[in-house]
Amino acid sequence: MEKLLHYVWMHKLMPSTVLRTTDGRCAEILDPGQHNNNQGPDFSNARIRLDGMTWAGNVEIHTSSADWTRHGHDQDPVYNTTILHVVERAETEVFMQNGHQVPQVVVGVPQEVKDNYEELLRTTDYPRCHRFVPQIEPIKAHSWFDALLAERMEVRAKRILAILDECRGDWEQTTFITLARNFGFGLNGDIFEMWAKRVPLAAAGKHRDNLFQVECMFLGLAGLIDKIADEGLRNRMHAEYKFLSHKFSLPDPMPTSCWHYLRTRPQNFPDVRIRQMARLFHEGHCTLSSLLDANSLEDMDNRLATAGISKGSRTLIIINTVANLLFAYDMHHGTYNYRTRATDFLEQLPGEKNYILKQWQACGLNVGTAYDSQALIQLKKEYCDHARCLDCRFGFEYISHLMRHNG
Repeated sequence: MEKLLHYVWMHKLMPSTVLRTTDGRCAEILDPGQHNNNQGPDFSNARIRLDGMTWAGNVEIHTSSADWTRHGHDQDPVYNTTILHVVERAETEVFMQNGHQVPQVVVGVPQEVKDNYEELLRTTDYPRCHRFVPQIEPIKAHSWFDALLAERMEVRAKRILAILDECRGDWEQTTFITLARNFGFGLNGDIFEMWAKRVPLAAAGKHRDNLFQVECMFLGLAGLIDKIADEGLRNRMHAEYKFLSHKFSLPDPMPTSCWHYLRTRPQNFPDVRIRQMARLFHEGHCTLSSLLDANSLEDMDNRLATAGISKGSRTLIIINTVANLLFAYDMHHGTYNYRTRATDFLEQLPGEKNYILKQWQACGLNVGTAYDSQALIQLKKEYCDHARCLDCRFGFEYISHLMRHNG
């Protein structure tokens, strides 16, 4: 409950009645201060007015005033700059290490608010706030979507930039690895990334015009030539890969056993996806320049279509790969030339269809585009799954609503 009290103080959700210190002085909160997650007082640089006199300093918050002494603050000089002690119960006066008394105000959180907050954290329902979400104004919900999407894309961009560092600033290799990982469509993502890091793009580029040779190199390095059903084609590919392996001193093929086929649809079989990667490479669409040159969603979709990728898979690749690569490129260069294009693509694409989004739609939220769906996926993974309701704007609206109606 102390965390909830922190929240009420930080957002100035206290009841509208005039606050008074335990010794009768009128207390006006000018600035609740900055929340401190490290050692020391809970809020720093706060400003309050006591009986007309303005004070600046730190604020400490406890459920009970006795916690001040119990936590040793009366012996710690760090707390000598405390201008206010905020508590739910004031059983005793408190003093700083220098002997000065600390003003205290009692801020009560109504029991109904506590009960609803505890239920919010305890429930196994998803979303936790499903009963309240329909009451949130659409404009407020979608302003939260904007922040969530930016957060999600920044996290993903940072992962791409980590690969860029690993590739020593080589954007073409970074693009190839990022695309490959997403061709794994979840189950084979890690293995595809491992495979892509083994592909010598400079060597493959010497045979880019010959699709058969590119397929042989790609499948051979993956250890998947034996997955080719046609025996004659399989034998020719083995012979060609042997030639390419000798010519470029290629590393040993990956073990076939590392690839996941079980519970994978035929269109997602690794050998099928690798041949599609080979066709994209052959057509010149595995490069960053190709992605940057695609100035419309239709253009980008057409480039991916040359590899025979289904419409649904192309949509997922644009959402999970292309948009994030564009965002990462701008982030790396400190520019905004491609971030807008990335979000434009997401606004034009339909939202993914999965259980996460169905649950939000059941609450009355409009999830029409990939922009919306990506934001809500971020909300679930980073907030709902970790019970971070007090960090969520839906949670803020919920707690604010409860405080207004129970204050």
